[in-house]
Amino acid sequence: MSKIISVHSFRGGTGKSNATANLAVAIACQGKRVGIIDTDIQSPGIHVLFGLDLDRIEFTLNSYLWGNCSIDKAAYDVSPKEVQAQNGCVFFVPSSIKMADISKILREGFSVEILQDGFEALIDRLGLDYLFIDTHPGLNEETLLSITMSDILVLLMRPDQQDFQGTAVTIDVARKLGVSQMLVVINRMLPSFDQEMLKARIKTTYQVPVAGVLPNSEDMMLLASNGLFLLLHPNHPLSLEYQAIANLITA
Repeated sequence: MSKIISVHSFRGGTGKSNATANLAVAIACQGKRVGIIDTDIQSPGIHVLFGLDLDRIEFTLNSYLWGNCSIDKAAYDVSPKEVQAQNGCVFFVPSSIKMADISKILREGFSVEILQDGFEALIDRLGLDYLFIDTHPGLNEETLLSITMSDILVLLMRPDQQDFQGTAVTIDVARKLGVSQMLVVINRMLPSFDQEMLKARIKTTYQVPVAGVLPNSEDMMLLASNGLFLLLHPNHPLSLEYQAIANLITA
């Protein structure tokens, strides 16, 4: 049975898009058919990690939401060779980076019911095992829809007091929406922090398991979103943590 995985953070700048892309690729390397939808329509960016030039493609998520194409027409096969070697696939639905399109979305909005139909249609038409939703930070109507439809909600946070408070709000909302499974991932963990104490604090405070702790990595910063970290540095501690979280999602 297909699963929808929403990756969310209450604040921007947590590394959510990098986590989404690398987790999706880790699962695709297990021979799975994986989709990713960039629903961060106001500030899309995950396409950069896959080297997709949005100026050279015809359809985006915006096109689908405005009734100009079916959702599968806006999905592009971005499977890296490492994924293909394992008989997996990665399909990606980008949001438009054109200022006119972003302005139109902000001005006119869109139907969340159409977005919901798109999730289901994409899974069906592409035969996906997993669909990852890269959400817009914070809580708005389309984010609440993504959370509601999730089989698993992955909440990314930094060891920061603002993130602690914002994540608490998100978890409370997700519980009221009936989300069955939530996982917390701590990102940009400094080596000087007591990792086990922080994990215990989060588990006790939120009553949600900590799926993984992603170390603060200079190598990730130097990569500067120019590719998929997991594939470029497969034995790096950060990549091994991505793999462990992916295994937990697919267990």
